[in-house]
Formats: sequence, C-alpha cells, structure tokens
Amino acid sequence: QVQLVESGGGSVQAGGSLRLSCAASRITGSRYYMAWFRQAPAKGREGVAGIGTFYVSGRTTYYADSVKGRFTVSQDNAKNTLYLQMNSLKPEDTAMYYCALGPVRGNWELPSTYDYWGQGTQVTVSS
Repeated sequence: QVQLVESGGGSVQAGGSLRLSCAASRITGSRYYMAWFRQAPAKGREGVAGIGTFYVSGRTTYYADSVKGRFTVSQDNAKNTLYLQMNSLKPEDTAMYYCALGPVRGNWELPSTYDYWGQGTQVTVSS
C-alpha cells in the first residue's frame, strides 16, 4: 500500500504564494502519473497539475488552463516527493488540494486514473 502525505497548505491573501509538498511512501513502476487535484465545496475534483513519467521518453508536465503561468509542478525522485509552487493566488484557487498517484492508463486529469490519494491540505485565498 502506498501512502501519500501532503503538506504546505494555509491561508494567504490574493497575489500571495504557497508551496505544497506530497511525499510518497514508495513509487514502483516506470510509467506513472503523479498529480495535484483540488476540490472546492459543492464542486467536483479537478486536475490542477501533474507529471507523467514514461519509461523511455522521460517526463511530461501538465497544467489546467486556469493555473498555467501561475503554478509550477515539480518532482524530486530521490525523495519521492511532488511539489506544487503556487504564485499569484486568486480567491478562486481556494479548495482542498489532494495529491494522487497512479499508472499511465488514461487522461491525467481524470480522478479515476489514480489508485492512491493523500488526505488533502486546505488552501484558502482571501481577497
């Protein structure tokens, strides 16, 4: 069983920054997605940013249109840790943020792609 532990959430004013971290207990396999999702009250879970690791062709990063140019996703292989640097935060970024890990078997943005989820970390942006 893989465990994912998120940290780094908090409350900031609009325009501020936060950095989220997600530590995985282990990552097996050479083809997988690791991604950040968010869920605001009364809304569905949406993909924010992710990294696809592909055995031969390397890695690809993905971003939702709503965060392009403001958020940066990165991964530290040695620490099995995924990061999300969030800059120029907006009130509409307020949500619970979740880390997810799963095999490459579909669209990175679909929650059903992932087998493992963290417990979530709250991000609140005030205007």
